[in-house]
Amino acid sequence: MATKETSKRTSKRTAAQNPQNESQAELQKLFVDQIKDIYWAEKHLLKALPKMQKAATTPELQNAIETHIAQTEGQVERLEEVFELLDEKPQAKKCDGMQGLIEEGESVIEETNERTATRDVGIILSAQKVEHYEISAYGGLAALAKTLGREDIAEVLAETLAEEKETDEILTKIAESNINYMASIEGEEA
Repeated sequence: MATKETSKRTSKRTAAQNPQNESQAELQKLFVDQIKDIYWAEKHLLKALPKMQKAATTPELQNAIETHIAQTEGQVERLEEVFELLDEKPQAKKCDGMQGLIEEGESVIEETNERTATRDVGIILSAQKVEHYEISAYGGLAALAKTLGREDIAEVLAETLAEEKETDEILTKIAESNINYMASIEGEEA
C-alpha cells in the first residue's frame, strides 16, 4: 500500500515538475481526435457530392463538383498519410458538423425545383458552407501541427487547405458568373 501511495506521489510530482509534457500529450490527443473527425467528414462528403452533382443543372456546376469529388478522394488519401505519420491507424470519428451540413444540402435539393437556377444557387450555397467548414478545420489543424512540431504534417494539411480555398473561389465565380442572376429572373420568363 505504501508503494502505491509513493508511486502516486511520484507520478504527481513528475507531472507537476513537467506540466508541458502532460499538456503536449493532451494537445496531441486532441489533434488526433480532430484528424479522425475531418477524416469522417471527408469520407461522408464523398457520398454526398455525387448526389449534389446529379441534382445540379448547369454543366459548369456539375464539372466543378466532379473536380471536387476527385480532390476529396485525394484529401482522404492525404489524411491517411497523416495517420501514418502519426503512427495511428486511419479511423473516423463522427463529425456532427459535417453531418449537419450534408443534411442541409440534401434539404436544399428536396426543397427546390429540378433543373432550376434556384436549385443551383442552393447547391452552391450548401457547398460553400462545407468549404468554409473545411477551411476552418484544415487551417486550425495545420497551425496545431506546427505547434506540435510536426511541420511534415502541417505541409500535408496546408496542401488540402489550399485546395479547399480554391474550390470556394471557383464556386463563388460560378455563382457570380450567371447562376445567381438567372435564379433572380427565373419566374419572370413564364
